[in-house]
Amino acid sequence: MSIAERLAEVREEIRAAAVKAGRDPDGVRLVAVSKTRPTEEVRQCFQAGQLVFGENYVQELQAKAAGLSEPVEWHFIGHLQSNKVKYIAGIVGMIHSVDRLSLAQEISRQWGRLGKSCDLLVQVNVSGEATKSGATAEEARRLVQEIALLPNLRVRGLMTMPPFFDDPTAARPYFAELRRLSERIAAAGIPGVEMRELSMGMSGDFEAAIQEGATLVRIGTAIFGTRDRGPGAG
Repeated sequence: MSIAERLAEVREEIRAAAVKAGRDPDGVRLVAVSKTRPTEEVRQCFQAGQLVFGENYVQELQAKAAGLSEPVEWHFIGHLQSNKVKYIAGIVGMIHSVDRLSLAQEISRQWGRLGKSCDLLVQVNVSGEATKSGATAEEARRLVQEIALLPNLRVRGLMTMPPFFDDPTAARPYFAELRRLSERIAAAGIPGVEMRELSMGMSGDFEAAIQEGATLVRIGTAIFGTRDRGPGAG
């Protein structure tokens, strides 16, 4: 099966999951996770109609962005070190994985140098797993308040990665917790903050995520085929 055919299947599954949940399918965007995949596969996926691509590694993102003339929208979804922010400044449309103030400050600095602003999501470790990045729920609310005071940044929502389960429905309570946290932060009325995005759900559990309000689902394996698992992606 070709990338275009798999992409069409995934899109139909997303549409069906949204309809089943009583949601507008247009309210769920697909982030095609292209980490470790060659640039040519990204091009094929773009030609099949996919616009947004998620990358986990700075160097790989740089190389692909330089190698593609197509107007793709890049999202950075992996763990990001502050000293590497400068290499993706102005290239990515959104960073999903902001989990500390020092990182947000560096993003603000680097985008400010370009006279631009960066959309970002605060990553929340809803499961409390030591192996996962992300702020706790309590830290996330405070972090959003602190980031809102920085120039050149726009907080657009939250991101999480639940534990891995053989039964994808087992992840649903974690998605529900992120949604509730988003609602609490939105209710706080923090100036400049919009809780409009929930980045959650991967190849194995995106239907459960959509049922709990996901607006961005990060899917790689179901589109590009199997590869080594890594943070931030499915």
